[in-house]
Amino acid sequence: MIGKILKYIRKENNLTQKQLAQNLNIAQTTLSGYETKYSNPTFEEIEKIANNCNYEIVFRNKHTKEEITTDNISRKEI
Repeated sequence: MIGKILKYIRKENNLTQKQLAQNLNIAQTTLSGYETKYSNPTFEEIEKIANNCNYEIVFRNKHTKEEITTDNISRKEI
């Protein structure tokens, strides 16, 4: 599923795999592997791709609707 999402957000930004891979300093084959489920990206790699494509990762509580992002988690006490 994450591969489909990564491919979708890349295409929404009109980026080729080669262009996005260059922006991220990774091999195009690595990015291709993520999109085709050949390999699994780490959360940090997913976050870098999302940020580069102008998306942010949001965790939303189904009941309270509280949202936590990678940007605001450091401001919350854990």
